[in-house]
Amino acid sequence: MTLTRDVKLTVKERINRDPEFAVGLLNEAISLFINGEPDTARLMLRDLVNATVGFEELATKINKPSKSLHRMLSERGNPTMENLTAIFNALRQELSVELTVQAVACA
Repeated sequence: MTLTRDVKLTVKERINRDPEFAVGLLNEAISLFINGEPDTARLMLRDLVNATVGFEELATKINKPSKSLHRMLSERGNPTMENLTAIFNALRQELSVELTVQAVACA
């Protein structure tokens, strides 16, 4: 018999044990967006929001309805660049990190 576990709970527990894991998730989500994989990036951001700030508090911080945020970060979501920027900034503040971007030559 296979045991299953809710990924949201697993991510939340890992972030509680290892705050650098949250920073890594944010970094990976941004990299995925920039490199043309928005579907995976949105789902990763959704898990990160659930495990850190939560959708209700995020909605308050960026002045958007939480239901809209859930849709934006769903599998078929289509957030605007303005909304993504607001989400990234709220997560950046929540995690107390500074975001930088670096381009590197392809091997």
